[in-house]
Amino acid sequence: MVGAQGGDEEAYRQLLTDLRPSLLRVLRRYASAPEELEDLVQDVLLSVHRARHTYDPSRPFEPWLFAVARYEAWAHLKRRAKRQSREVLDEDFSMHPAEATASMTQLDAALRQLPPKQRDAVRLLKVEGLSLEAAAAESGTTIGAMKVRAHRAYRALRGLLQN
Repeated sequence: MVGAQGGDEEAYRQLLTDLRPSLLRVLRRYASAPEELEDLVQDVLLSVHRARHTYDPSRPFEPWLFAVARYEAWAHLKRRAKRQSREVLDEDFSMHPAEATASMTQLDAALRQLPPKQRDAVRLLKVEGLSLEAAAAESGTTIGAMKVRAHRAYRALRGLLQN
């Protein structure tokens, strides 16, 4: 690490190569899939890169490294828990075809009740999947106006569909 801090690119490359197997062993318990483990190792290596200036060469390297790894693993678990709390399994959305048709009919009716500019915002952003910038350009308006139209449309749809 001392060589890497001094700007020796080869020493830095070798350090990162040497760290990988140790990190894989230590971080395995924090990942549920091989791809997730690879992502976590890469996140730790990025954190090591960003924090390399904080390493004190007069102290042992491994405790510093594993402190960085623990912090990154903790952040990873927190992100995963947050993501999983928002995810919904497909089985939760299983509907009978008649129910799906009724829901689509209700959505179509609600969309028809929106003002044309709000309906257009929903179509561009949600149906066609355009970015705000592209949707605003196609509508001939500003990004801010497109955001307002979309927000108002979503709020109106929520109210129409809850009744």
